[in-house]
Amino acid sequence: MTGPVAPSRGALRPVGPQQVRLAGGFWGRRQQINGAATMEHSRTWEDRLGWTGNFRNPLAERRRGWEFSDSEVYKMTEALCWETGRPGGVRHDEALAELTSLIGGAQDADGYLHTAYGRPGQPARYSDMNFGHELYCAGHFFQAAVAGARTGAAPGLLEIATRLADHICVQFADEGFCGHPVVETGLVELYRVTGERRYLDQAAKFVARRGHRTLPEHEFGWQYFQDAVPVRNGEVFHGHAVRALYLAAGAVDVAVETGDDELLQAVARQFDRTLARRTYITGGMGSRHQDEAFGEDFVLPSDRSYSETCAGVATIQLAHRLLLATGETRYGDIVDRVLHNVIATAVADDGRSFFYAHTLHQRVPAEPPRTDREQLRFSGGARAPWFEVSCCLNNVGRLTASLGTYFVTEDPGGVQLHQYAPMRVEAGGMVLDVDTDYPDAGVVTVTVVEAPPTPRTLTFRIPEWAAGPEGVHRRVFEKNEQIRLELPMRPRWTFPDPRVDALRGCAAVEVGPIVMCAESTDQEDGVRLDEIQVDTSVTPEAGAVKGHRVHPADPGWPYQSHRTATERPDPVVVPLLPYHRWARRGPSTMRIWLPVNPS
Repeated sequence: MTGPVAPSRGALRPVGPQQVRLAGGFWGRRQQINGAATMEHSRTWEDRLGWTGNFRNPLAERRRGWEFSDSEVYKMTEALCWETGRPGGVRHDEALAELTSLIGGAQDADGYLHTAYGRPGQPARYSDMNFGHELYCAGHFFQAAVAGARTGAAPGLLEIATRLADHICVQFADEGFCGHPVVETGLVELYRVTGERRYLDQAAKFVARRGHRTLPEHEFGWQYFQDAVPVRNGEVFHGHAVRALYLAAGAVDVAVETGDDELLQAVARQFDRTLARRTYITGGMGSRHQDEAFGEDFVLPSDRSYSETCAGVATIQLAHRLLLATGETRYGDIVDRVLHNVIATAVADDGRSFFYAHTLHQRVPAEPPRTDREQLRFSGGARAPWFEVSCCLNNVGRLTASLGTYFVTEDPGGVQLHQYAPMRVEAGGMVLDVDTDYPDAGVVTVTVVEAPPTPRTLTFRIPEWAAGPEGVHRRVFEKNEQIRLELPMRPRWTFPDPRVDALRGCAAVEVGPIVMCAESTDQEDGVRLDEIQVDTSVTPEAGAVKGHRVHPADPGWPYQSHRTATERPDPVVVPLLPYHRWARRGPSTMRIWLPVNPS
């Protein structure tokens, strides 16, 4: 059994969900909550709002939800498949059988599948390629069908998927593509399951057709729809962040399966520049709210960070594909950062509310969200039980259910550990038990349970911030032998590139992969976060930094011909906590980047 991504070639091989069993710890606990609470929560809301009902009664006069709400049912279905198929997962066989029947019942005789188009009183099929999302929804359904086939949890989905894919290959043989990518990754993975070459060829056509400005012009520009520049010619990701990242992942899939190294290198080049110039310290992507898009280089304002949760999921998907293709472990660093600072931040402790967007600076406490209806605003500072557009929770759900497949890879010589968690690993001809409190501590202990009597290689990813430890061990391993890795988890100051105007004169604290923040809940009475300046000449501690509270005068106009005088600053200790823990104790203010005391 393989996981969500199973390329036929590459430097490293992915593992399947049965090969890695998380055993508690930071991610094991979250995986358990995901399977036991989050998926039930998603199903309840989708039933309540009529999104699943759209499949049950496709001829209803009043369809419920946005035109892309079908995709939420598909992502939930995919999550249920991975959860049912993973070791120790919660089984959802009855729900999957029901969903398979519902989805299959809504499919037209020619294979077309979408509940918002083509029926009496609805717009015609494929009449809005900018915003219609028909192929986008198909892509997510293909991924659900792949999960159902690979885990055996919902094998009936595959027949529905191949009928839909056959329809798409006929309908779009010569022209056309969707304004929101994701069908590309779905088609390639469907090819990997079925061996049907035309699915791969169609995905390649969709990638090649982009960038020629053939979609109708829109106020957000062709960049929004990834139709401004051909993928091969791009220099950096632009436009709608999730669209850009999904397209990049699909292009990597096409490149790997067709041997197109030029295309692979083009995507890697754009990703590198995006990481260097358009990415937040958390690994989040997207700094424009209006179009959920990348800003220009170094436009990374903390209080206007959009950093959509779905963009975090897509970043992990892209980095994992590049890791498999190239074997470059630096892509594991990206996954590490995004997992611990975007994905871990997104979902509430009980698994029943979530962030759509992630601010890095909450200036005023957010209003508590309503619990009796969906949230209409996407960018507030509070986790909500459900949003009018709720793509993010199901995206995190499918990622979390299949998370072990992103932690480990193998090759003919052994096994590679890219992410650290308590887990049992069966890969590379070895059986290993991994014990660690990462990311709260840096010690990782691997016990060899089984190993062949021939030399094998055990490789640890050494993060960029932890240069020094030895990461590669090759020898004949003995049963019960232990290999210990100790990563330095000392708090460290981090300073922004001077070209990031919004952060000039500020600093942040990181501990291992964790970005720290200051939250108003923890500060001394009367101390406001906008009054704090920190002293970067003093080594930070994990839970606090030293600084001063300043008292600026208020002249009545924020611009003066001279520096505004301040009263004598008071020394303060500024408590910090991991960014992923903020906003879990009620409304608050928060900031990651702290002004530096200039003296």
